[in-house]
Amino acid sequence: MTGPLPFTDAERDALRALRRDLHAHPELSWQETRTQQTLERFLRRHGITDVEPIARTGLVARIPGRDATAPPVALRGDIDALPIDEATGLPFASETPGVMHACGHDVHASWAAGAALLLARDPAPSEVRVIFQPAEEVGEGALAVLESKALEGVRAIFGAHVDRRFPVGEVVAQAGPLAASTDTFTITLHGAGAHGARPQESADPVVGAASLILALQTIVSRRLDPAQPGVVTVGAVHAGRASNVIPESAELTGTIRATTPGSRALLNGEMERIAHAVAATHRLRATVTLSEGTPPVVNEARAAAIAAAAAKRVLGDDAVVPLGTTNMGGEDFAFYLERMPGCFLRVGAREPGGDVIAAHSPRFQPDEEALFIGAAVLAQCARMAGETLAS
Repeated sequence: MTGPLPFTDAERDALRALRRDLHAHPELSWQETRTQQTLERFLRRHGITDVEPIARTGLVARIPGRDATAPPVALRGDIDALPIDEATGLPFASETPGVMHACGHDVHASWAAGAALLLARDPAPSEVRVIFQPAEEVGEGALAVLESKALEGVRAIFGAHVDRRFPVGEVVAQAGPLAASTDTFTITLHGAGAHGARPQESADPVVGAASLILALQTIVSRRLDPAQPGVVTVGAVHAGRASNVIPESAELTGTIRATTPGSRALLNGEMERIAHAVAATHRLRATVTLSEGTPPVVNEARAAAIAAAAAKRVLGDDAVVPLGTTNMGGEDFAFYLERMPGCFLRVGAREPGGDVIAAHSPRFQPDEEALFIGAAVLAQCARMAGETLAS
């Protein structure tokens, strides 16, 4: 780091207390009413009064810029928790049985509030709209924010995620794919049932399902460009209830992950084509249902360059590191990037000597110093984006 982060001791204490309060009182997607109220009280107590509810359980805080005519910039922090029993042993562990901030959204909400404090004290050239977004974990909150018109006129958006694969002080801010699409599928194979001892009288959907599972794996290995990451996973198979009965049908459900719109279309299309072809080979009929999830997160080049420069300004030139591996997880920040330029960052959250703990683990806990780094970097992203857009 180039020096101490731009927070007073009192602000650090307040932000730390906010994060611990949110962590102790997690709320699932679309249930974040206490979280919404807690964040609004915090912002108003610190002099940020242009705050209003959006997207049912979210908030937008508007921070005036130095130039009222400059196009606005947005920052986003997500606020919902997961249905997980916490096992961290923290003194501020979840007080809600079966619910936990196991993905760091308590930190994300707090660093968005921290960025708002910094921007109120040292404004960006343009207005900054700080979005506290609900329901990221179910992939619905970003669309609700967009429908609320809270981002109307915004020219660029920035957000970030804690990541224990990286130590505190490192930030990933790069152009191109950063997370995958999250589509799901259900394939039902309809056949003809029979006695298990007389398979010739059936059209066996279990054998067809076995063939289909293997055939689906050829999509990535033989249809997708090897330079493009992709995943086709069958996660559940349901067929029959007795050992001596060939059932009438079999059902497969799974997920498809891709990192570009083109590869997403290819994988989804090939899944459906192969399902019908394999079904026909086994004298079966296939019903295919594809449920589109979040799109891939693809960072726009200019916004990524702004984010990298902002991280270097706050933390030093060595702080910006490559992602290093393809992330096939999903993130509904992708919906924003389909509408406007932006960049989604990863912020290192592993304490010195700490283990790499996976997100969505009951033991997940980001180092709290990441809170202050995320806030400072996002505030600087807003300032530098405002300068670029105003020029």
